[in-house]
Amino acid sequence: MHLTVLDSELWFPPVSEALPDGLLAAGGDLSPERLLLAYHNGIFPWYNEGEPPLWWCPDPRFVLFPAELRISKSMKQILKKGQLTFRTNTSFDQVIRACMAIERPDQDGTWITEDVVNAYSLLHHMGYAHCAEAWLGNELVGGLYGVWLGNVFFGESMFSRVSNASKFAFINWVQLLQQQGVQLIDCQVYTAHLESLGARMIPRTEFCSLLHTHINN
Repeated sequence: MHLTVLDSELWFPPVSEALPDGLLAAGGDLSPERLLLAYHNGIFPWYNEGEPPLWWCPDPRFVLFPAELRISKSMKQILKKGQLTFRTNTSFDQVIRACMAIERPDQDGTWITEDVVNAYSLLHHMGYAHCAEAWLGNELVGGLYGVWLGNVFFGESMFSRVSNASKFAFINWVQLLQQQGVQLIDCQVYTAHLESLGARMIPRTEFCSLLHTHINN
């Protein structure tokens, strides 16, 4: 197996050609056309500043089916208290920059570069990228962003500045997506945080089949 190097031509190799760690290709750009083509095929960008774009499609794939969302007793109490307010798409730039700035114990630095911010902000203005927000009074304290195509939402990153704020935003967002007919939420790679909310692994072949069904219908 070898890594495909992309140029200006708009294409991706079959996801079955990904390396064992899920890395499929390097190069290309973050144009809206390339990003949308990537998501349609279950591919996402993830790379460090100074590197060319790296494109991934891991097997297995970490996903959440909205009907399988798990809400703990403690989170149910937080949702009932009403201290946090849920909003959508009111502060996309703040959300993505908060995801960019948040310190993560399991990684050095951030993959969200200025190029990534600009690319997803453009997708937001085009109606494809969305954000969910948790507010405490007038302060944005948690949230997430991702790409919504058909009946699939591709989660990209989330952040929390107070305890449980990202969970609050995520739970409300999943419930809203379910009301809108979304059948699948792509969580990309495993985290214990999302596993506790009901996310699980499925084979890449099943994931790609679900994309074909739920994006196009």
